[in-house]
Amino acid sequence: MSTDLREANKAKKNPRRNNPLPKSKFVERLIKISRVSKVTKGGKKLSFRAIVVVGDENGQVGVGVAKADDVVNAFKKAKTDGRKNLIKIPITKSLSIPHKVTGNFGACKLIMRPSIEGSGVIAGGAVRSVLEVAGIKNVIAKQLGSNNLLNNARASIVALNSLTTKAQVAKKRDLN
Repeated sequence: MSTDLREANKAKKNPRRNNPLPKSKFVERLIKISRVSKVTKGGKKLSFRAIVVVGDENGQVGVGVAKADDVVNAFKKAKTDGRKNLIKIPITKSLSIPHKVTGNFGACKLIMRPSIEGSGVIAGGAVRSVLEVAGIKNVIAKQLGSNNLLNNARASIVALNSLTTKAQVAKKRDLN
């Protein structure tokens, strides 16, 4: 009996001791790993740059970029950077975006339009990864300008961040 009390007291002191860490609900998708070099007086120093999209497939998404001496550490650092930069986006009942939107980042321009249910994600490259990880299932997107993967991913984040719902617009205009 006394051992049961001791175990109960230990569980009260440290509730995480018996419970494993909660499973991560975020989905990570690697967009690109590139080998980059820095020229120093001792020669070239090689490192790896990772671009990762992180999201919960329910309206939260972020893009992370990081460099490290090996691929695994670059991926981990980019994943944590993506979690720091999460944004919340509105999604309609048909798993689409509420309205047409454009996003610009650098020389990249991106146009997104809502689509009918069942059409799927019609987009290419990094934009497709961002939309799928965000949980958007029916959308049409077109990239214009540069084909840079990082800038296209960031342009899609800019576009998604500018989405508004009818309720948000009504509240902004002081309407019912």
